Amino acid sequence: MGEYRFCPQCATALAWIAQQEDGGEKQRLRCPACNWTHWNNPTPVLAAVVQYQDRILLARNAAWTHKMYALITGFMEAGETPQDGIVREIEEETSLRALSVDLIGVYDFQRMNQVIIAYHAVCEGEVKLSPELVDYRLFAYEQLRCWPAGTGYALADWLRSRGLEPQFMEPVRPPEEK
Repeated sequence: MGEYRFCPQCATALAWIAQQEDGGEKQRLRCPACNWTHWNNPTPVLAAVVQYQDRILLARNAAWTHKMYALITGFMEAGETPQDGIVREIEEETSLRALSVDLIGVYDFQRMNQVIIAYHAVCEGEVKLSPELVDYRLFAYEQLRCWPAGTGYALADWLRSRGLEPQFMEPVRPPEEK
């Protein structure tokens, strides 16, 4: 979602306005006419370390320009629990059925203004990817390489819970501007 520029209630241009809140003074995008506030709270995102045929399934999103494979992720729907949401996302994106789902942990992903709720899911069935995904690969546990952000930390914690020391890949850095 893009940055708010106008008030959704009265269409006045928003401004950065400081106001006293429970935790002290806080500057937020606010409407100077009707006092509407854009809270900009983090969005909950669900993620799954999908265990399938005694390996971990990582998938590549169709929208990604790089060739990275990652955990199955998605947004919660109104009215569902995080656990029900990740079961739904796994089925929607891979056609797999989750036999068990256990919480790994909750992870901060400030770059995307998200909070990631990560699960380990043991799954069965036949993989059929949704149009959202273009490819998947199955990795032996010791082949996995964690990325130093959001869901990569969840994967690392899951590996540690299995007695394996996670290996991290180097962060991808954009080429330096000249």
